[in-house]
Amino acid sequence: MLPLDPVSVLLSIIVCIFLVTILYKQKEDVPPNYPPGPKPLPIIGNIFDLDVNRPYLSFQELAKKYGPVFTIKVGFKKMVVLCGYDTVREALVNHADVFVDRPDLPAFMDATKGHGVVFTNGHNWKKMRRFTASTLRGFNMGKITLEDKINEESNYLVETFKSYRGEPFDNTMILNAAVANIIVSIILGHRFDYDDPKLQRLMSLVMHIMETLGSPMALLYNAFPPLMRWLPGSHKTLRPTTDELHLFIREIFTKQRDQLDVNDQRSLIDHFLGKQKEEKPHAESYFHDENLTSLLTELFAAGMETTSTTLRWSLLLMMKYPEVQKNVQKEVEMVIGSAEPQVAHRQRMPYTHAIINEIQRFANVAAINLPHQTAQDVTLQGFFIPKGTQIIPSLTSVLRDPKYFKKPDDFHPQHFLDSDGNFVNNEAFLPFSAGKRSCAGENLAKMELFLFFTKLLQNFTFKAPPGAKLDLTSAVGLTSPPQKHQICAVPRN
Repeated sequence: MLPLDPVSVLLSIIVCIFLVTILYKQKEDVPPNYPPGPKPLPIIGNIFDLDVNRPYLSFQELAKKYGPVFTIKVGFKKMVVLCGYDTVREALVNHADVFVDRPDLPAFMDATKGHGVVFTNGHNWKKMRRFTASTLRGFNMGKITLEDKINEESNYLVETFKSYRGEPFDNTMILNAAVANIIVSIILGHRFDYDDPKLQRLMSLVMHIMETLGSPMALLYNAFPPLMRWLPGSHKTLRPTTDELHLFIREIFTKQRDQLDVNDQRSLIDHFLGKQKEEKPHAESYFHDENLTSLLTELFAAGMETTSTTLRWSLLLMMKYPEVQKNVQKEVEMVIGSAEPQVAHRQRMPYTHAIINEIQRFANVAAINLPHQTAQDVTLQGFFIPKGTQIIPSLTSVLRDPKYFKKPDDFHPQHFLDSDGNFVNNEAFLPFSAGKRSCAGENLAKMELFLFFTKLLQNFTFKAPPGAKLDLTSAVGLTSPPQKHQICAVPRN
């Protein structure tokens, strides 16, 4: 007997419920001027209007019919989707205080336990956000800066690539390890060897969580939590996987607490534990172990996954467009030569700067953006949106807005270059989102992308393995990674 597919089981149950309830007319109170959208079916809502693997593509199509502000319903939950740069900016920037909250979604609550910074609201979010941003800034002003740490790590990365001697290999875990080590050095004050079992396990847990959160089962879990808790599927692994990751993290900072010197704080954990000591007498302290555990989990997940995924896209696109790769290498040779790449070089490298921006735009790593929630009633583009409404700002629709990008679906570096080859900013370039919930690690990510990318192009020419077809269709996940592929890193010297 073939094993039952959890999605098929769920849909069968939903259809049965639907057949029973279809005899009853469902009537909802819809506020005047509420955003339009496709008519939902009883119980299941608009789930059949969505590609559950890549819902951001469905949003693009629905926006053509219903406009840039429209409503969908998944299960019993209404959501308002925002499409296009003008709409997303109006909401997240012009009405920043209104669209600042996060909704309470079961899958994400299993991963964060309701603590940390990404999925909390109010004073807790403000405290953790302020602490994270200020601590990251502080690391870039010490004797050993973040730029130094990235350059040190890029040397290890180059040596690892060289060890393959131009033969094909999968770069996923290697790039994950390199980027994870930057986060590890910030959090712990040191790095791991790429084959260290602790780093390998850490990456494995984070990757599993990110893949699960982006899966169709997570979407269904958020839509039908009571039912899904009884059904098998990948969503059932979220809690035990997160528990294991949290245990791993708690063991780390428990050791650091025993060795803490408040006058010599070398890592983010040291800074947090120092704050914990300062605020311990206060009843309303936010610097408790639960917040630290979730904060570190979020930093590992967001800091590793998005940047390493973008780097994977960068090398895939260089193989796909060898002329672009040659032009980047020429600029690297002209401006940097054989010296260590520095962030200051970027100002004199308009072509490379444009290429990195276009890689981020085309790769569209955070395709949907994490959901927001309205903190109060608001009117947006003439539509009334009540307090507590879940909001989905589609970053795909921003980064591929034809009003701002001439060839939105193509890899086109001229989106960031003028006719004289000078770099030009594009206001619709929002890969890190916008407003008060924009990525706190944006500056770190930009630094990593530039330094790792230029270092790799300085040392290698990237080619596809013989006979390989390069597929630019994204795979499925919370982020949008490239399809599995191998690369050949041919040394240039």
